Amino acid sequence: MWIIKNMENKELEFLKDMLYESIYMPEDVKDKAKLLNSPSIKKYYEDWGRKGDIALIATDANNRAVGAVWYRIFDESNMGYGYVDNQTPELGIAVMKEARGLGVGTLLMKKIIEQAAVDGFKTLSLSVDPDNRSAVHIYRQLGFVDYGISGTSITMIYREESKV
Repeated sequence: MWIIKNMENKELEFLKDMLYESIYMPEDVKDKAKLLNSPSIKKYYEDWGRKGDIALIATDANNRAVGAVWYRIFDESNMGYGYVDNQTPELGIAVMKEARGLGVGTLLMKKIIEQAAVDGFKTLSLSVDPDNRSAVHIYRQLGFVDYGISGTSITMIYREESKV
């Protein structure tokens, strides 16, 4: 039902749209352009394509993009919200509203975990708002465990040995 493929450079705008969607806020009060251009968010897509950048796109039967998952490596001089160390990529994920609850997010997560293993990464990290209970539940089902708190978010990690 869903096709998962590597993101092409021409799909960077879709990745940015998904990055925006991935920022969990219970009320829709986000100014998209302002948020995406803030230094704390821009670092997730600026100069995309550097070593360690991976993004997968989910498409439906009509070849319409419905979700994305990605990871990027940060370092101590440029930490992301879910930063753990220089060898652990931080991942993000988002699914279009109309495709949520249909399994595409879980499929994307499983595929990015597989991709990370192929790329030689033993751990992955992510940052999630604890109020986003459905996401936290899915991450835990996939083998992610709490690692710490960063601001108002939980940092979770996945270790290869905790495979589902």
